[in-house]
Amino acid sequence: MKLSDFKFEVPKKLIALYPTGNRDESRLMVVHRKTGEIEHRTFKDILEYFGEGDVFVTNDTKVFPARLYGNKEKTGAKIEVFLLRELNAEFKLWDVLVDPARKIRVGNKLYFGDSDLVAEVIDNTTSRGRTLRFLYDGSYEEFREKLNQMGETPLPNYVQRPLEPEDADRYQSIFAKVEGAVAAPVASLHFSKHLLKRMEIKGIETAEMTMHVGLGTFRLVEVEDLSKHKMDSEELKISQEACDIVNAAKVAKKRICAVGTTSMRAIETSVSTEGYL
Repeated sequence: MKLSDFKFEVPKKLIALYPTGNRDESRLMVVHRKTGEIEHRTFKDILEYFGEGDVFVTNDTKVFPARLYGNKEKTGAKIEVFLLRELNAEFKLWDVLVDPARKIRVGNKLYFGDSDLVAEVIDNTTSRGRTLRFLYDGSYEEFREKLNQMGETPLPNYVQRPLEPEDADRYQSIFAKVEGAVAAPVASLHFSKHLLKRMEIKGIETAEMTMHVGLGTFRLVEVEDLSKHKMDSEELKISQEACDIVNAAKVAKKRICAVGTTSMRAIETSVSTEGYL
């Protein structure tokens, strides 16, 4: 399979820079597998295709404000720091991406705004990756609060506009509970609390799992032969309760809908040889 097989142009005018006013009023394309018929609907119409006992598998990951801007010691050069994952809470060690990477070497220090937050580069990981040790005198809780205050919500790469205060809420799904993702599982963003209530009344169940979206969602595919592309690992957790809900639906021959690719790759990774979670 080749990368060029997937190349196509998307007109910029068709890329929405802002979501709809109501989450469940986005557009929905329905493709009928047996006939190939295509319908253009509104997302809240999705209830027409599911019934009692069907299951939606949702991702309850929560996005944290992962993008920081700091300045390099001595030169004052502006550096973007993208937090990927916490390695050690006690020593405040984080895996990050830096840009421009060529200016950042082991031993460099970065200063963030007028605050007392400083980071030291202690290792290289990938071409743009570094391991930082944050230096902060306060408690761990105060340190995390400082990161939340200074960080920005990362918008999807295709949304080419400045960040706005409302984006912190727009790019958080209604399922979000467990902090750890650097980007939102976008399919979840189309669900509203009102739609969720209608699903419940209709007897549609939800099974929650956690898949923290990681670096891979931002890494470009740079090889023509896709078998040579290296994927980044992601943290996932599926509870026994979620397994029981999905497996019971499968036994009863009900529909099981993975909400987005994060839920899909979590459950396909965790399936047994008998075809159950």
